[in-house]
Amino acid sequence: MKSSVRLKLKLGLFIICGLALLVLGLFYVGKQKNMFDSTFQLRALFKNVGGLKPGNNVRFGGINVGTVESIDLVTDSSVIVTMTIKSKVHKFIHSDAVANVGSEGLMGDRVIEITPGLGTGRAVREKEVLASNTPVETDQILAGLKTSADNAALITQQLAEVAYKINHGHGVLSRLLADSTMGDNLHSTMVNLKQGSKGLSEDVEAAKHNFLLRGFFRKKKKREEEEKKKKELESESGKVGK
Repeated sequence: MKSSVRLKLKLGLFIICGLALLVLGLFYVGKQKNMFDSTFQLRALFKNVGGLKPGNNVRFGGINVGTVESIDLVTDSSVIVTMTIKSKVHKFIHSDAVANVGSEGLMGDRVIEITPGLGTGRAVREKEVLASNTPVETDQILAGLKTSADNAALITQQLAEVAYKINHGHGVLSRLLADSTMGDNLHSTMVNLKQGSKGLSEDVEAAKHNFLLRGFFRKKKKREEEEKKKKELESESGKVGK
């Protein structure tokens, strides 16, 4: 008799715990689905929702304010997303707000992020279609990072090859850096050019004093002085005019 009573008590406790867990589960799901709050619906049109699913969160200002109700194809290049939003945030969402598909972390679930507009538009209406931005796919980001990494690896390899050739005497640049004879020749050439310029200046100075060329250089100097005076007069006239 006592065994039968204990069995009934255990069975009753099991049923009560099961019912409690069921109620808690229904309450949690209902809260997530906004079943216990007054709600309204908004929609947004996307070219690509990037893995968004019904039941994913909708955020406004970084706060969960609703869930994705449904996702339907409109054409072969557009998708309409219907969102269920809590009525208490209705007054904060204006008609110039923008819907974006984001994610909870780099590899987290997709979410709809509603970004406030300038705040000058009217409050949104029931089932109004918000403006939207096409989401950037994670695969595209990873592909871009891989391309950048491959390019960096290629550049590093090429720089290593150039450095190896220079260090081991390959190429014109390496020979220029390593050949001391060539360096001496370059130095001698620069000295000769400097001396030649100096000699040319001396020859010109000597020619100025030669009686055959003296008149030519005097006339040249006179023309230069006249042109200088003319420019000075023009400059002074311009200042007076101002």
